[in-house]
Amino acid sequence: MKKYIALLRGINIGGKNKIAMPLLRQAFEELGFTEVVTYINSGNVVFSSECQDKNELIEQCEAVIAAEFALTIPVNIVSADELAETLSHAPNWWDDDKESIHYAIFLIPPISVEEVFTAVGEIKPEYEKIAHHDRVIFWSASAKTFSKSRWSKIASSSVNNHVTIRNANTANKLLQLSK
Repeated sequence: MKKYIALLRGINIGGKNKIAMPLLRQAFEELGFTEVVTYINSGNVVFSSECQDKNELIEQCEAVIAAEFALTIPVNIVSADELAETLSHAPNWWDDDKESIHYAIFLIPPISVEEVFTAVGEIKPEYEKIAHHDRVIFWSASAKTFSKSRWSKIASSSVNNHVTIRNANTANKLLQLSK
């Protein structure tokens, strides 16, 4: 058995793509996953599975969401080990300053880090910081000047449907729940 985290993109935001977490947990259990735990309402599911193929897990999760909730939702699967390794490579400034907003931007395959950087553009260093490790981009910006940062506009970029974003607290909590 291996621990995984399913990161669902774009559920329960602004009253759209509503999925109740108890029903989502039940749907994952019906797939045969064990130790299923959901965390907050934004589509985070920690679970165990004997399956080692992340593409197969993605297909299973997307299929059950389509069947049970009639929604087409992109899912990113990260193993607990991968999340631990990635967060251990977060830059020192990420999640350090409590006056700033800190995001982990998880790429949904097959998009690459380079494609995201090209689409969103260069950061404005006076307002934001950015780094990446593997398929996660770490981004931070001061809460006071957030709207002046370039990467605060990722939601309106051409790559928005190819990423799912979690704040630092959520990313760290998912790691804790997956141990």
